[in-house]
Amino acid sequence: MTCSNSSIVENEVVLPCTAVDLSGEADWIPCDAPSIMGESLRFVSGEPDGNRFRVRYYLNKEQQLRARIWFGPDTGGPPGHAHGGSIAAVLDEVLGLNAWVAGYPVVAGNLNISFRTMLPLEKVVTVESWIVSAEGRKVMVHGRVCSGDTVYAEGECLCITIPGR
Repeated sequence: MTCSNSSIVENEVVLPCTAVDLSGEADWIPCDAPSIMGESLRFVSGEPDGNRFRVRYYLNKEQQLRARIWFGPDTGGPPGHAHGGSIAAVLDEVLGLNAWVAGYPVVAGNLNISFRTMLPLEKVVTVESWIVSAEGRKVMVHGRVCSGDTVYAEGECLCITIPGR
């Protein structure tokens, strides 16, 4: 067993060396948002101890969905940084789940991502999301991936409600 780059290699399986703190703010309430959709929604949040993403969801006092997410080594893109597709997947899940938590069963109709600065690997960030509007079957949700004053990416998702749900 060896340890390098914050990982332990044991029988060709890479295991993280350290625990990841995904604690929310003091006034945030833990929320098992993916359970709203059942076990099928687990692309981002499916491996709570894995080397890709680690996620914990919360609701803030305004009932807006927040997430603390660790981008592990398996989310890599440019050397030492998260792949843009991994950031997009996170925004897709969090923005869509925000709509579900608010009572809108949706799928993504259009997702626009603006990347602001590169996100280092093995960093815990906050994903903030909020519903901008709901009109007919269209629900517009915005969000951002940030840490302190640094915004790594922003997203806008036009969600479409699922008929009969």
